[in-house]
Amino acid sequence: MVLDAKTEALVWRTLNQTRGKMEPLEYKNYVFGIMFYQYLSKQAQAWLQAHAPATSLKAIWQAQPAQITAKMQSQLGYVIQPGDLFSDWQAAIEAGQFKLEMMQTALTRFQQRIAPVANAALSGIFADLDLTATRLGNTAKARTATITDMIKLMSEIELDDDSDVLGDLYEYLMGMFATHAATKTGEFYTPQPVSEIMAQIVTAGHEEATNYRLYDPTMGSGSLLLTTAKHLQHAKQPGTIQYYGQELLTTTYNLARMNLMMHQVDYRDFHLRNADTLTRSGTLETEGTVNESLKFDAVMANPPYSLRWDNQNRENEPQFEMGIAPKSKADYAFLLHGLYHLKQTGRMAIVLPHGVLFCGGAEGRIRKQLLEHHQISAVIGLPEKIFTNTEIATVILVLEKQRERDDVLFIDASHDGVKIKKQHQLRQRDVTQIVKTYLDRTDVDKYAHVASLNEIRANHYKLNINRYVDAVETAVPVNVAKVATEMQELHQREKRLIRELNGMLNNLSGSTAEKQNELRLIKKVLR
Repeated sequence: MVLDAKTEALVWRTLNQTRGKMEPLEYKNYVFGIMFYQYLSKQAQAWLQAHAPATSLKAIWQAQPAQITAKMQSQLGYVIQPGDLFSDWQAAIEAGQFKLEMMQTALTRFQQRIAPVANAALSGIFADLDLTATRLGNTAKARTATITDMIKLMSEIELDDDSDVLGDLYEYLMGMFATHAATKTGEFYTPQPVSEIMAQIVTAGHEEATNYRLYDPTMGSGSLLLTTAKHLQHAKQPGTIQYYGQELLTTTYNLARMNLMMHQVDYRDFHLRNADTLTRSGTLETEGTVNESLKFDAVMANPPYSLRWDNQNRENEPQFEMGIAPKSKADYAFLLHGLYHLKQTGRMAIVLPHGVLFCGGAEGRIRKQLLEHHQISAVIGLPEKIFTNTEIATVILVLEKQRERDDVLFIDASHDGVKIKKQHQLRQRDVTQIVKTYLDRTDVDKYAHVASLNEIRANHYKLNINRYVDAVETAVPVNVAKVATEMQELHQREKRLIRELNGMLNNLSGSTAEKQNELRLIKKVLR
């Protein structure tokens, strides 16, 4: 079943009808948590039925609980036993016997039976499903009713067993919640067209790669990682693509783990951390050990813009050897972190505010270093108001660690797309044009320019796009002398016509005042 726009709109409308007075930011934690448990439960139920199709699930469990637990842990990474399945909750609701304790017990047992190897992927993933919160209701009965409505809702909008469709639904809802709660969360949700541009650029030429590593240092809900993987032909084969990411906010980190699993990413293939990328302890880890040399084939990021950060005593950290970003703006700190963890043959794309192109001081010195090392490959200007919670004009910087060419491609896509209500949206043809222009790497009149390093040096290492791409339509040149002559001829003609009219009026009957009035009216018409 295809998740079309009509289905999406129906799901969103249904969700809003059931959330009552709960804020979208709070509501989404329950919606996604229940949706994810439903997904895991269906996987567990299918596994149980496959191992004993002729027997009831409860009978299998009662006969060999330890053996089944061990097998399920080794193959799924978790255990959901009969009685704790989502379908059991549905049956209890239909029989009028559902209680919150059933759900709480199921979640507790789930946490206790996560396989050690899956601990990083699943431990604490349902922490935001607080069943005692007053936001669900002031009494146990009210809270039970709220959760019952949510379970019914998940049952009603269940589309089919296609995990891709469920994953797409999850992504759609993530975007909708980000749009409606952005001003309160301060989070930056990357619009899908922007994700597509970045994904296609960083994977260009590597579509058939295996043993490929992706990294997003500010991963949010994990959408950029998933969009990038979509352009790798072997992404569906376990073990071929490794997903790495870091996210500061615990709730968002949990959503990212759910998102990857609902898009059929094997828990063994993702390595996500709940950490602050810019702190000293935020360095990437491998199997619990700090690994500063961990490198990636593709790095993509949409970090929080102009964030304050602790830049004191960072000079000896290898990722900041080109300079230390000012404490009031961490933009270049995120960029340098990502670049440091990029392989020599890798490619990076990062969304940042326009200020990184021209600001002086520490940012100017870092920019100069990057340019002299030939590591900035392209600057792509995006339209204003393309993000849900900011009107800041943004750019995509594309970087490569080892380039022989010293030029920089400038693309001015700031006039692309269409405006829908207050937001600007890029269309598929805009995405295609931007990516094609990047790959062709040639000048396009009023749209793109390949600037040499000498040209950039002449501009004092400033990368303002309008210094290199003139996107303004040139006005048709005006021949001032010709216009002046034409105006003089018109003036002479007017004087001649008035003289002729005066002669005609003198031959008419009537008083002098009437004639003068007629003359004034005629002059007014002429002018």
